[in-house]
Amino acid sequence: MSIQNLPFFTRIETGESFTMELYLDHANQRLRIDDYRGNIKTVITRSLVITQEHGFTKLILKARQEDLSATLARGFVLEGILKKYFHGNDAYCMALYFTDERRTSDDWMKEDKIIQDVIDIPRVIEKRQLPEDYSLRFAEVKDAHELAKLYGEIFETYPTPMNDAGYIKKVMEEGTIFSVIQYEGSIVSAASAEVCERYHHAEMTDCATIPHHRKHGFMKVLISSLEQELIRKNIYCSYSLARSLSMGMNAVFHQLGYEYGGRLTKNCNIWDKYEDMNIWGKDLSSGDGDFK
Repeated sequence: MSIQNLPFFTRIETGESFTMELYLDHANQRLRIDDYRGNIKTVITRSLVITQEHGFTKLILKARQEDLSATLARGFVLEGILKKYFHGNDAYCMALYFTDERRTSDDWMKEDKIIQDVIDIPRVIEKRQLPEDYSLRFAEVKDAHELAKLYGEIFETYPTPMNDAGYIKKVMEEGTIFSVIQYEGSIVSAASAEVCERYHHAEMTDCATIPHHRKHGFMKVLISSLEQELIRKNIYCSYSLARSLSMGMNAVFHQLGYEYGGRLTKNCNIWDKYEDMNIWGKDLSSGDGDFK
């Protein structure tokens, strides 16, 4: 897949009374408004037009607190909160659906049980060490092909084309940081921090480990290393979206001191279906310690 033909793209649109940053995501049949200024009612009206033009089934708006009533009045529902997302101010994840199928979760009660079980897990401060023969480092552009191979082997489908080395090079050049673990010279586990310099936040994402290396709890090591790099860059808002049906990944974020912030219904296509995603957020400036 060439970068020129990616199934999503970002654009800035400006009208008489607004400016907004759009993320048109054909791969996941959704429009996301990541940022906006000006008249919120006009932003919503224009967003609805674009959503219908492209036949999307979900519209997501990251709203500011003062615009909550305006979005609720147009039928949006609050799905979660990204704490300190906008330069220390919260972002409210508002969603509007256009089909009953996209609006309805298939596993909501099961996911409720998983999140309750996760939150009951005690947080224990513990220093994590890699087993012998494994090593930790940050990835370089030259690792893009090996990373693409790793993601291609693990995910049948994914919200972004992480099996494309060209795409991985592109996001690295735009500021995404990859932390990797090697075994006998090969990358066996990876995670990334997608950094937004404008608002000083970062999304922990692209977590993957080759199956027979998963018993060592590498995600905690990788995410902790990324957190330290973010702190070095003076970025203190860290968040992630974890598959709601994944006990393991949700437990990792809970144990690392992240707080549950809500659930996004059928948010993106992972493996072979739309998945509900849990929001996890952490204030890296709080100094809560190194969790197990």
